[in-house]
Amino acid sequence: MDLPYRRFGRTNLKMPVLSLGGMRFQKSWDELKFSEISQKEQKKVEKILNLANEFGFNHIETAKHYGTSEIQLGMGFKSTKRIPKIIQTKIPPNRDPKFFEEELLKSFEKLQVKKIDLLAIHGINTPEHLHQAVREGGCVDILRKFQKENLIGYIGFSTHGESSLIEQAILTDLFDYVNLHWYFINQTNTKVIDLAHKYDLGVFIISPTDKGGHLHTPSAKILDLCRPLHPIVFNDLFCLSNNNVHTISVGIAKERDFDLHLEALSLLPESKKYLPKILKNLKKESINSLGLEWYQSWDKNLPHWENTPGGINIPVLLWLSNLIDSFDLKEFAKSRYQLLGNGSHWFPGNNANLLDVDVSESQLLTVLEKHIKPKKVIRRLRSLKDKFGKKSIKRLSEN
Repeated sequence: MDLPYRRFGRTNLKMPVLSLGGMRFQKSWDELKFSEISQKEQKKVEKILNLANEFGFNHIETAKHYGTSEIQLGMGFKSTKRIPKIIQTKIPPNRDPKFFEEELLKSFEKLQVKKIDLLAIHGINTPEHLHQAVREGGCVDILRKFQKENLIGYIGFSTHGESSLIEQAILTDLFDYVNLHWYFINQTNTKVIDLAHKYDLGVFIISPTDKGGHLHTPSAKILDLCRPLHPIVFNDLFCLSNNNVHTISVGIAKERDFDLHLEALSLLPESKKYLPKILKNLKKESINSLGLEWYQSWDKNLPHWENTPGGINIPVLLWLSNLIDSFDLKEFAKSRYQLLGNGSHWFPGNNANLLDVDVSESQLLTVLEKHIKPKKVIRRLRSLKDKFGKKSIKRLSEN
């Protein structure tokens, strides 16, 4: 079976519109030796690789920080004798280029391949990361050396950073593609994708199912609003309806996780039959739940978390509050809330736990003076704290 493909920007690679994400079907988030992985656990990886091959997933994406992913994939390629046409891995930026190069060599060793087609600098999330990547003698220069030796194909970057930072990275014109977040519930990077198109970069969407609202475990409300489609199918079609998006990550934890993404693919030619009605339903419900004024203006004149007492990330917290009211995405909101303050630069700023402890209402009212409803903002922050403030969690790779 061949998946439909799109030209992956200036790389000219024929990129399948669905990519196999290697984050969730490995044994562990710890970097273990292969001898510590059981035969049963490795067979699971190989079954998924075989299925992916049957379904036409010829692009697989992984990273050094995905625990045992690289080493298990490398052994899986060797065992199944099926190496995907396009292999992508990601290495974090580092202020020491020699260390970055050592990490790159380890990825080659684990994946057991002679060439890595797509190599991304993993997590350009801050200005310092961008500097480490693009400065003279930095990470990009290391990759250029490998590129000249035909050991890697094309150079990209992945990011959880703010749109302005992603735009700066694209404007350097040093990268061939970008991995970023964009899906129905988070369309912040729409203009970034347009800029990537202008510079002819390949665009890979990160985690549309999980970060797109925990659509693998959808609320009854979002299920109803997306009918007759499953929310995963709707969200895949939404992402792929943007022709400047070239591929979306399919995060597989078990074999049947392929099913809904393949269903979305079968409906792609008919997406205009489904999307307008579902989008209308979702918008109508948001306005009904939030009120028109709040729906249109909640994100205007909010302070940046760095300029907010306690580093409280008010824009993200209000977004989560809106998702609860509009679509009942409580579990997703809970996980995002509890990551704030514990996810470092991947999820910057803090949750609302410091409100009424170290941060007073009057302090927040000062930074919210230009907002349409300052006191409503604080009520919503308190509500989130009451619901989710007892615990904290870490990023998956830090668990």
